[in-house]
Amino acid sequence: MARLRETIRYILRGGPPIDGLPDRVQAEIRAREAASERLIGWVQLALVLFFASLYLLAPRAEGSAGFNFVPIALGAYFLFTVTRLALSYRFELPEWFLLISICVDMALLVGLIFSFHIQYDQHPTFYLKTPTLMYVFLFIGLRALRFDPRFVLTTGMVAVIGWIGLVAYAIFSDMGGMRVTRNYVEYLTGNSILLGAELDKTMVILAVTVLLSAALYRGRSMLFEATRDHSAAMDLKRFFSPEVASSITEAHQALEAGEGSLRDAAILYADIRSFTSTSAVLPPETVLAVLAEYQNLAVEVITREGGQVDKFLGDGILATFGAVSPSETYAADALRAAQALVVAMTEAQDRFKTAGWPSDLRVGTAVAAGPVTVGVIGSKNRLEFTVIGDAVNRAAKLEDANKAQQSSALTDCMSLDLARSQGYSGDAVDIRPSSNVGGVSGPVDLAVLAR
Repeated sequence: MARLRETIRYILRGGPPIDGLPDRVQAEIRAREAASERLIGWVQLALVLFFASLYLLAPRAEGSAGFNFVPIALGAYFLFTVTRLALSYRFELPEWFLLISICVDMALLVGLIFSFHIQYDQHPTFYLKTPTLMYVFLFIGLRALRFDPRFVLTTGMVAVIGWIGLVAYAIFSDMGGMRVTRNYVEYLTGNSILLGAELDKTMVILAVTVLLSAALYRGRSMLFEATRDHSAAMDLKRFFSPEVASSITEAHQALEAGEGSLRDAAILYADIRSFTSTSAVLPPETVLAVLAEYQNLAVEVITREGGQVDKFLGDGILATFGAVSPSETYAADALRAAQALVVAMTEAQDRFKTAGWPSDLRVGTAVAAGPVTVGVIGSKNRLEFTVIGDAVNRAAKLEDANKAQQSSALTDCMSLDLARSQGYSGDAVDIRPSSNVGGVSGPVDLAVLAR
């Protein structure tokens, strides 16, 4: 019994509860529902204008002599639809207003059907044969645009109640001029009611309503999951470069540790000078504010030159060129980025001082090119997308060598020659052959790109 009550509450909620979702996911779902309501409003407006145009262009039906409710009903519905549409752009329409809107939709349809026996001066059974009833499915389907089965179910139930009311009125309004029959021909040609036919219409409305509600019930659950996954994917793109995020989210199979590929690429390391000692005497919020300024500027420069930030290492940045997306100019792009990064940091000193950095903020950058392995490492429950290889290690060691070489941007001559073959036209400030670099076996020919 408890399970049944929970199931009923689940259905009446229209699907899974939104309360358990993160606030940003809830906000996105509400935004989509609000957009759906605006779409419904525009469709309703298009429908009422279409029917009004048909009414104005078509000649009045032969035999119509009674009072004509159609212009009044269409005019009132037009005003209500325009008002509803305008309000939907001002704020999120509350559920009680949407329920009123459903009742107005059905009242229009039922009222138009009811008016036929007055307009044509016929017994009420006359309106039971009208094809106008078919528009009820249009209103039910229209409510499906919101992906909330409650409103479809409500629309169908109100339509059933309205139709039963019309049938009941036809039965009890004038028994002397009407009789219940089982003859289908008599039903179509006279003032008779075939209860089976009216039951069929009612059951079809109910069946369409229930089936569509069940489909939307499942669809709403999928909408919540899809919205949550979409939000997670968008967040993923903030933690990874767009190319890396796409390779993860668009993978045809689940990624596993050990998957990767070998590519020729260039690696750029960047690091703030004296960051540890300076940040130790600053408030945490100041340190984070300075880091944010530095990282935003660095990402802008790296991205502009065609690179992707692989990871932030405290005050350090590891960027790749040609690793995630193959490139013909990866080394040239990386060297241009290294030099541009030094220049950009020098020109942005006012931003860093405003953020709270007490002295000039200086960075060291280094580039190394060569084959790297791009892929997934980690355990089955904790994966990381990264690059590994000799070029990664050399770039890190070269960046450390900036201090001994008293430079701001450094590379090795092999990477410089490769960059020049790819179109790099920058000049090295100094060439220092056979230099010792800590952590690298044997002497290295260094090229200073910026002091």
